[in-house]
Amino acid sequence: MYPPELVAPMREDLTNEGFSELLTSNDVDQALNEAEGTVLIVINSVCGCAAGNASPAAKMAAKSEKTPDQLLTVFAGVHAEATN
Repeated sequence: MYPPELVAPMREDLTNEGFSELLTSNDVDQALNEAEGTVLIVINSVCGCAAGNASPAAKMAAKSEKTPDQLLTVFAGVHAEATN
């Protein structure tokens, strides 16, 4: 588990763009079972792949002409239950 102050800026990078965090496995189950339309789930992390590529790409996708109906995220190393 990473310290909250370390990951806060990376978590906020997506939540400030309208992504909703899924914190538990129940959150994930509920979001996917009740989802209508399309869903984009970003597995965020402190690695360069997420911060350098995945998060910026997800934010671009969320602003494109055709957008997913729901924008969701979990943070590996912080929300282990939801990530699993």
